[in-house]
This record gives sequence, structure tokens and C-alpha cells, in this order.
Amino acid sequence: MLFRLARPALFAFDPETAHRTTIAALGFAPRKAPPAPGPLASEVAGLRFPNPLGMAAGFDKDGEVPDAVLGLGFGFVEIGSITPLPQAGNPRPRLFRLAQDRAVINRMGFNNGGGDAAEARLRKRASRPGIVGVNIGANKDSADRVADYALLTRRFAPLASYLTVNISSPNTPGLRALQDEAALVALLDAVLDARPAVGPPVFLKVAPDLESADIDAIARIALNRGLGALIVSNTTISRPPLASRDAGETGGLSGAPLRDLAQRRLRDFRKATGGGIPLIGVGGIGSAEDAWARIRAGASLVQLYSAMVYDGPGLARRIVRDLEKLMRRDGFTTLAEAVGSE
Repeated sequence: MLFRLARPALFAFDPETAHRTTIAALGFAPRKAPPAPGPLASEVAGLRFPNPLGMAAGFDKDGEVPDAVLGLGFGFVEIGSITPLPQAGNPRPRLFRLAQDRAVINRMGFNNGGGDAAEARLRKRASRPGIVGVNIGANKDSADRVADYALLTRRFAPLASYLTVNISSPNTPGLRALQDEAALVALLDAVLDARPAVGPPVFLKVAPDLESADIDAIARIALNRGLGALIVSNTTISRPPLASRDAGETGGLSGAPLRDLAQRRLRDFRKATGGGIPLIGVGGIGSAEDAWARIRAGASLVQLYSAMVYDGPGLARRIVRDLEKLMRRDGFTTLAEAVGSE
């Protein structure tokens, strides 16, 4: 109810200002404990998740409010993307709210305060409970992007529950080329070599705009390298029919119009991996039904971000509550039984 009252005021701001206002408000909010393990608890990549719903990277870029986000009912939160050096990102405006489509277009360009600032924040919260992943990327003007990922792996491995190698943003020129087979092998080998012997699992975030050969190659490499999970998927550069005024803006599209493409891509990776690696479904998830469909299609965990723009901070608890009902309705006693059961 409070969000419904506040939403017109938030939507009066441009989207980036509204987002910064939300982060600031969460920073001042009373701290709540992360959710306790419930009927939806499961183990993925050696981590015990209290529920399968996570906040996707992009919301808390600099790791300012991970504990506040966990307090909203999310089972885990992924901060970032973090780059080694501070980065201003692309010129504003670079974030567009497509309200008629319940979608967002962004061309942020990995804007963040850099590794030093994020590391300092994570060190301060190191003793607190809750699963906090760190999404790492390369600086736009880096002379050696692979070295950027390796550097961040060494820095954040002691502080992160898991590390996500993000090579799928469409807003850093040339970044998605790291999804090519030879480039991906070199990158992941560098990251895994930089990770301590006893380190967090490494996840890989991929784009939805992939050809079948790319999917097969990525799946094979992920399995061979023993990655903890694949996150499927990032924003899309494709454009389904859209009704909103800013539909023609360049950048990555997220939100409801991405749902069907992300669902298909998840099925593709489930088939390509044969269920041999956990999948995390993201893209267009805005309800318990969306999340449940992704789980039944093969996702062990799910993430959202754009839907909270339209439905507010109560969305996480509502989805988790309704997921429990859907699990019972379909006769499953654990979440793991439901994964890939379609």
C-alpha cells in the first residue's frame, strides 16, 4: 500500500534519480534479518539458499545495501557489476522506464565506484549472515580485460558468497565477444587460476541473444571447467513489439517482454548441459507463476530486478509465499524435485 501511494512520486523522477532515491531510502531503513530457510530452501553450488529468489545484479551496483535487500525477503542478492577502476558509464539519459510494457531499457555502461569502494563495504559486512554474490566486469578502456576479471577474482573471493563473471552486458563495446569459445576458455582459466584453492563458486552470466552453436560451446566449457552455475540470461538487444514511447532507445531490454525469450534460452541451456550444471533463471520474472515456470524448465534459482520497479519492495515476500503454494499444489515436497520437471 505504501509503495502504491509513493509510486506516482517516484515515477515523476527520471528513472535513474528514482533508483538512487530508492537505494538511499534502503540505506536508512531499519535493518531486518535475511529470510530463514523455509520449505523452498535448497543447495546450489555448495551454498544453502533459504529460498530461490534473488535480486539480480544492477540494482545494488556498488554493494551499498545488500543487507537491506536481503531484509526484503530475497534469498540472495548479487551486487555489481564491479570494475577494477571507478567508471562513470555512458552519458545520461541511459535508463528508460517503459511503463506500458512493464519493461526497462538501459545503456548504463558498468557505472560504478570501482573495486576499492565495493571491497571496503563488503569487508564491513563480512560477519553478517546472508548470501551476497559479486558480479565482476572489465573497465571499458582496459588494455587487458581478462586481467581485470582475474584481479577482481583475487580481491573479492574472500568476501563473496559466489562470483559472477559477467560477459553478457550489451553496453560495453566488445564485451560479448568474450562469449566466443576461445576467448571464453582463456577468460575462465584466468579467473579459476586467480581464485584461491578454497574459494567461492564461479558463475557465468550469458546473453539471451545466442545462436545454437554458441549455447553448445558455452555449455561444454562450463561443464569442463566445473563452474558453479550459469545465469541465463542478461538483457536483450532484440526488440519484440513494444508500446511505450521510449521503445526505440538503444541498450539492453529487460522486464516482461524478455520473459519468453529468457524462458526459451533457459530450456536451451538445460538441454545443452543435460542438467549437469545448475541454472539460474532471470529475465522477465514478475510473479510466482513466472518463477515457477522457470524452475519447472530447469532453473535451480531465479532472479529479478525490473519487476520491482513496478511492483515495489513487497514483491519478494509475495513471490516466495506464492511459490510455496505452487510447490504444494503440484505435489512436490522440495524445490529440488521440481527443477526441470516440466
